Amino acid sequence: MKAYSIKNISVIFVFGLFCCLSFSQQLQESKFWDRVLFGGNIGATFGNNFSSVLIAPQAIYQVTDYIGLGVGLNYSYSERDLNRSDDFKSTIAGGSFIALAQPIDFLQVSADFEYLNVNRNFADSSFDDNYWVPAFFLGAGYQQGNFVLGARYDVLFNERRSVYQNGIQPFIRVLF
Repeated sequence: MKAYSIKNISVIFVFGLFCCLSFSQQLQESKFWDRVLFGGNIGATFGNNFSSVLIAPQAIYQVTDYIGLGVGLNYSYSERDLNRSDDFKSTIAGGSFIALAQPIDFLQVSADFEYLNVNRNFADSSFDDNYWVPAFFLGAGYQQGNFVLGARYDVLFNERRSVYQNGIQPFIRVLF
């Protein structure tokens, strides 16, 4: 499997951003905040000696009626306490760059570059781990108004390091 460096991915993202921004210069002047959409994820799971909390806000700037660019933050905390040596506390924090396009009325395609810091602390400290992991998702979904239901695939998925169970993820996106 060919390894992709963060530098290469960053160059591709910046090139795409400049292409979109140069296209947007042809638009009529509009108020910046009128073109910004907000959304994201929030979640919590509590169970038998396990808890997990996720907060992931996003802001998308509509460059045109069909193209949006944005950023997101991601923070999650998980803890399992069964009084065993494999108990853990995990913190994952990072950010993302997001590009959305709507080529036809009901279809939204997306590209999300995410870079996360993973900090895992176990009851047996010899298993503790702290590392950065990139993810580059390409996705598509059915859009109805501000609601999108779809799936995305992490082209940089690494089974040993990824914070996700597999490379394919379903998603629901709501922007307002």
